[in-house]
Amino acid sequence: MGGENPYMAEAEAELPSKPYKLTVITEETGERITFTVEPDKLPYGDEGQPGSILDAALEAGADIDHACGGVCACSTCHIVVREGMEATNEASDDEEDQLDNAPALTPNSRLACQCIPDGSTDIVVEVPAWNRNAVQEEH
Repeated sequence: MGGENPYMAEAEAELPSKPYKLTVITEETGERITFTVEPDKLPYGDEGQPGSILDAALEAGADIDHACGGVCACSTCHIVVREGMEATNEASDDEEDQLDNAPALTPNSRLACQCIPDGSTDIVVEVPAWNRNAVQEEH
């Protein structure tokens, strides 16, 4: 599932003007994927906001769950920005509302579908070992 959420505005963000490196660390397995984000190729796909960490991470082959298709309607793409938070857009009220449903929040928690780096520095994010996905969870 991908597309736009008709109930919210597109994230306000400055897209990168130069390449930067995105590193995605999967807490559960310890896997690290480092990928160079090329601004002239954005967006890579249709999952998440154009230029978002989700968009770039999926292109790099990183496994970030995103049950809603990246439209800020769940919290399954919860990530923790370990390095480079200052180079990302500010979280919207809609994103903050969805983050309230994510486990193990930190001050640097974001939704990968809404977090858009400006390219001024490299970014390192961690995918927590467990994110809430009501679609896949047993009741």
